Amino acid sequence: MTREQKIKYLSRMIDDDTEEEDILGIYLDLAGDKILNRMYPFLTDYTGLEVPDRYVMIQLNISVYLLNKRGAEGEIQHIENGIHRNYGSADVPDSMLKDIVPYCQAIR
Repeated sequence: MTREQKIKYLSRMIDDDTEEEDILGIYLDLAGDKILNRMYPFLTDYTGLEVPDRYVMIQLNISVYLLNKRGAEGEIQHIENGIHRNYGSADVPDSMLKDIVPYCQAIR
C-alpha cells in the first residue's frame, strides 16, 4: 500500500476528510516507528526501512489510536459527567503491538 493510499484509508477510518494530509502522514510515521522499534529492538536508526505490508493495518490502527488521544496524552485521570478517563502512559498499548514479531539474527 502506498503512502497516499494509507493517508486516504486513515482519513476514512477517522471519518474526517478535513484533516490535513501532512498531519495524517506524521501520525503514520509515528505508528511506523513504533512498529519498527518492536520489529528491530536493537536498531537505533530506521532510515530506509518500511513497515512490512503485513503490518499496515496495525500501523493504521495505531495511527487512529494516536489521533484520538491528541490533546490528552498522558492524562492520568479525568472525570466529567460520569465519564472516567485514565491513561497510565502516553504510549501505544502493548496489546496493539503484540502481533509484531521481532526480527533477530544469531551471532556467528
